[in-house]
Amino acid sequence: MKLRIRHDTHYRYSAPVSLSQHHLYLRPREHSGQRVTAFDLRIEPASAKISRGRDPLDNELWEARFPDETEHLFVRAESEVETLETNPFDFVLKSYALEFPFEYEPVFKFPLAPYLAPPFPETQRRLQQWLDEHFAEHPRNTVEMLSAFNSLIFDTLRYSRREEHGIQSSIDTLTSRSGACRDFAVLFVELCRTLGLAARFVSGYLFAPPDDNHRTAGAMHAWVEIYLPGAGWKALDPTHGVWCDDLFVAVAHGAQADTVNPVQGKIYADQPVTAKLEVDVTIEPVSAPTKNQIQSAD
Repeated sequence: MKLRIRHDTHYRYSAPVSLSQHHLYLRPREHSGQRVTAFDLRIEPASAKISRGRDPLDNELWEARFPDETEHLFVRAESEVETLETNPFDFVLKSYALEFPFEYEPVFKFPLAPYLAPPFPETQRRLQQWLDEHFAEHPRNTVEMLSAFNSLIFDTLRYSRREEHGIQSSIDTLTSRSGACRDFAVLFVELCRTLGLAARFVSGYLFAPPDDNHRTAGAMHAWVEIYLPGAGWKALDPTHGVWCDDLFVAVAHGAQADTVNPVQGKIYADQPVTAKLEVDVTIEPVSAPTKNQIQSAD
């Protein structure tokens, strides 16, 4: 599937401010299941100096530096992406990972260490208690187990879109039995690590047809990738209870959720300043040219 994405982020400040260097995770990543065919980044104030590189986890990282004070910051990222993961179950696990629980080979444990790190002891104790109460009986087959686990989060928790910054702790999400997509993803990551599965947080986009009022319309989305021997990193979305297919566009991944926020930076001012944030995300399919259009171009 070919998708066109426009992501606008607009901060308005009540007085002129100085902006720190900003980190931008907005360009979709590239791998065998996803190709970026076009990307454009526009920033105001126009005096911003932009550079690009890669972070320690091999995400594409753009940086913006601002020499002048400003009363607003506008960032528009436009992407065209071809997604190829039409069948999320097109993989073969190594024999020792066919049934859960399994233990990763030593050759995997070192590179996977950041994604295996368990939560703090008290958090892990509470998560294990929840698992014992809700997931003690589960399929032995690894794929079936993960599908059931993903569905459990979807069925147990209520989605609640939160406009405020920050991420709920996994304990708060379980206690309130509600959260936003990023909260669901953080909870799922920590539950997976409690079970001994390597898991990481993913930030990106989800396309749905206009008549499909999915939970994250008009905003970025978040989900989880789990490392499965023989298959590599496989993505699951606990917000919708599904394995991720070609409707999902990954931008960045991290061992911790707050490291891949799309726009990261600080403001400085000599007096108290208020800020207003507006975010708008639009995603649409890129139509293939018709036969008449091809003939006209010739």
